[in-house]
Order: sequence, then structure tokens, then C-alpha cells
Amino acid sequence: MNYRFSEYVSPGHPDKVADYISEYLLDRYLEQDPATRYAVEVLIKGTQVTLAGEVTSKVDFSDGEITSFVKEAVRRIGYTQAYQDKWGRENTISAEDLVVTKHIEQQSPEIAMGVNRDAWGDQGVFYAYACPEEENFGMTKEYALAKRLNHELFVSGLGGLDIKTEVILDGDKVHEVIAAVPTIGDDTEPIKQLIYQVIPGEYKLVVNGTGVYHQHGPVADTGVTGRKLAVDFGTGRIGGGCPWTKDATKADLSLNLYARRMAKVASEGAHEPVEVSIACCIGQPDILVSTKFLKSGEIISADSPLKITPQMVTKMFGLDKPVYADMCWYGPFGEYQQDKPWEKSLKDM
Repeated sequence: MNYRFSEYVSPGHPDKVADYISEYLLDRYLEQDPATRYAVEVLIKGTQVTLAGEVTSKVDFSDGEITSFVKEAVRRIGYTQAYQDKWGRENTISAEDLVVTKHIEQQSPEIAMGVNRDAWGDQGVFYAYACPEEENFGMTKEYALAKRLNHELFVSGLGGLDIKTEVILDGDKVHEVIAAVPTIGDDTEPIKQLIYQVIPGEYKLVVNGTGVYHQHGPVADTGVTGRKLAVDFGTGRIGGGCPWTKDATKADLSLNLYARRMAKVASEGAHEPVEVSIACCIGQPDILVSTKFLKSGEIISADSPLKITPQMVTKMFGLDKPVYADMCWYGPFGEYQQDKPWEKSLKDM
């Protein structure tokens, strides 16, 4: 046996709801002030939403405006009043019922000092993986299938919004598929039919392992930003802190995206999987880069630091624009982000 496995969660998963709220709010700031500095974490449980973090911006949204943005983000995922009426208040949330508590201050002056001179606002180590499989958009087959299946189930409307999918390969063959999809009744046959359409073949299929999955979203579980980094990164190590709740001056975001760009170029050029590692220092504009070719085992490290600053990455990837909610919807890498600069292939350069 040679098992490889990966999973993904939908935008309606409680942790992804938290991620999306933060990214949607960041987009609203950037629409009015592209120089906004932002790091806001979100916790959601039932109707209660807590925002905590730092924002420095020319824009000063009122508490009422921020509450309206939070509700609109949750509404866009699909947790509307009509959705709650269909499923029952005991089983899911409605954006209209949310109560938002805000604990937001300005960025620390010591951190701002480094960023103000176009240097990195934190020290850290960052990683990105890429493989040359065009049909899987530079990600592994098991990861691409888990995400693709999750997306198709989410948009199908056959079940609820809070979906988890898992794909297990034995070698290159699909061995098992696992899906958790809320249902109003107990009939999962239409869901199973869709799964076989998305992933044809013979394999073990498990839909709703407990047999019952009605209560879902932040009613059933607490959502917290950053808890689903593993599903967004896919194969490979996770670097830095939580990238998807921060603006482009944060290395957690920018250098993970920059590492992915470097990994894609190296992987396509060498025709083998690649992992890129990047290290940076707070207050410094330089980075150290190491590229590991995972098939041959060769490691190439730059002889000297590269001058790559937050401003350079922001301009390169257009990260001073409201692209964050879209980036969060189905992760920053792979199939559903092909319009993003860090996902461009060699032939598009």
C-alpha cells in the first residue's frame, strides 16, 4: 500500500466562515485606503462574532458599519434568513442574527517602524510546494480532487453549506472518498451520485460517517481564523502564522505567496515537485531562499540574500486591492485561483 491523502472544507465550515469574515472586512478597508495595515482574527460561535486585532488606516469604520460588513460576509457564504428557515434555527445560523463584538487597536509602533521603511514587519520562515501536474494546477492529485469535490458539492445545493471532503489514494488510484455533507433528511443518494460524477471509478465511499448530519456551521462548532491552514496549503509544510487575515505588509501573507510563485516556476522548469523555503528578519528588506527538488533531492540556496520587500510583492501581485475574500473562498493556491499572478505558469510569463 502507498497511501496519500488530503482533505478540504467548504466556505461554510465554521473556521472558513471566520477566515472569510476577516478577509471580506480587509477588502472593505482596501477599497478606500490601499495602504491599510490589517491583522484581525475572528471567532464565531452561534450568533456571537468576536473581532480582535490591529488596523491602521485612513478609514475609520463605525461599529455599525463593521457589523454590517460581517453580516454581509456571512450572507454571501449562504447563511441567510431563508437558509435558516429551511434548515431550522436549531441547526444553523442566519447572518441577520449576528452580534458583533470588536477589539481592534492600531498597529504597534515598533512593528510599524520596520514596515515604514519598506522592510519586513516580522521575522519568520515560510514554505511553498508545487508540482508540475498541469491537470491538477500545480498541486497533488489527492489535494486537487478533495478540493474539486468539495467545490462541486458546495455549489450543487444538494446539501448544506458546511462540507468536508477527504480523498485517499493508493499510488495513483483513488482508494477511498469521505464526505460530510449536511442533509435535511437522511437520503444521501443524490450526493453519492454527484461524487461518482466528479470522481469516477471504483473505490470505498463514505458519506456522513455517523449517519446523521443536520446541525452544522457555527451552531455545531466554533469557527476560528487560521485553523484550516493545512487544507489551504495542501501538500508541504506550513510557514509563518495565519496568512489569510493580514494585509500584504505581513510576511505571513506576502512571502508565502512569493514562495509559491518561485516553487511553481522551479517545478515546471525541472519537471518535478519542489519546495521553496524563505526566511526573513524583522526590519530588514532582504530574504534568504532555499529550493529543494523533491525527486532528485537537490537543494539550491542563493549565495546571498535577495532584496524582496513588502512593497515589491504588493506591486507584483496586486495585493493593495480587494482580492482577499476571493483568495480565501477556495484557498490561495491551485485550481480556483488561476487568475492570480502567483499561480501563473511558465508559459504565461
